[in-house]
Amino acid sequence: MIRKIIKINQDLCNGCGACVAACHEGAIQMVNGKAVLTREDYCDGLGDCLPACPTDAISFEEREAPAYDEAAVKKAQAKKASPLPCGCPGTTAKTFTPSPCSATVRNTSQLRQWPVQIKLLPIQAPYYEQADLLIAADCTAYAYANFHQDFIQGHVTLVGCPKLDSVDYAEKLTAIFRENQIRSVTVARMEVPCCGGLEHAVRTAIAASGRDIPLKVATISTQGELL
Repeated sequence: MIRKIIKINQDLCNGCGACVAACHEGAIQMVNGKAVLTREDYCDGLGDCLPACPTDAISFEEREAPAYDEAAVKKAQAKKASPLPCGCPGTTAKTFTPSPCSATVRNTSQLRQWPVQIKLLPIQAPYYEQADLLIAADCTAYAYANFHQDFIQGHVTLVGCPKLDSVDYAEKLTAIFRENQIRSVTVARMEVPCCGGLEHAVRTAIAASGRDIPLKVATISTQGELL
């Protein structure tokens, strides 16, 4: 059938992954560092991804394409939201207190809770209440030498990579912000363009949650310097 569907200009795409987060249907995925419409039958033609793209790489076109399959989309969304089979012990929510001497010891972990991956974290947990959240790109802890002391200390930590994870961060974070009393959010991202997807997801989620949450963004260079 001939219908309206999105078109992604690969030459303009900078690989930020913002469109992947904006596509609630899961029609777009990152392939070799570029956004690709991998499921035409998942694209509803509404274009939520268009305003999310910082380089205007996405547009509409009318062409031969499979019809939008709403049932398949809902099935895929339900599968993605389902808990891991048998309840993986590694996803059990835990809260713990850093060592009393950790404030003066640079190589002591400052992590306060588990899990930390955005896609594994629960929507509600006691450690969210009145918490200062750190939402960090995976690479930041490797690039910045004193990451635990300067960023993790005093924060509930959420980590992820919008370029590698095929999940909608904005949707998950919106639910976390809406269902809990979050005091503040700090985003730690790398200077590379793909990390823009993480910052965009956080900003989108704060707006969608209806909460007035202070936001701070810290950008780290590939040489490990705080910019």
